[in-house]
Amino acid sequence: MFKVPAQSSAASTALLVLRIVVGIAFILHGWGKIQTPTNWVPPGGPITLSPLLQLLAAVSEFGGGILLAIGLFTPIAALAIGITMAVAVYFHAVIFKDPFVNMTGGGAFELPLVYFSIMLLILFAGPGKISADYKFFGKR
Repeated sequence: MFKVPAQSSAASTALLVLRIVVGIAFILHGWGKIQTPTNWVPPGGPITLSPLLQLLAAVSEFGGGILLAIGLFTPIAALAIGITMAVAVYFHAVIFKDPFVNMTGGGAFELPLVYFSIMLLILFAGPGKISADYKFFGKR
């Protein structure tokens, strides 16, 4: 499961940059949530999430971001973040009825959909040769 598909050095370098940038973004997105992992959704707001779902989202963003950046247990991190982003797309597109892109700066589902797509890429392409998964588990 954690073995890395064979890839060129250029592809592995591109995956490294992508993993680090997106991993740091998720660490920052998850930082506030991990401080209060079961009650970061404000009460009385437009959505309600159980404490368990809030905890799962906080851990997937913060912990998944760390794992993604170093390329360790990458399939699990990408799957967890991908599921979290799929839920975010659902809330923005279906519940809030936000547009794909909001030209006035309001809510939109563009960013969670882009992150979801990146998680699919990493899930299927693997983390690349420059990753902890490659070092510890080798290649397929």
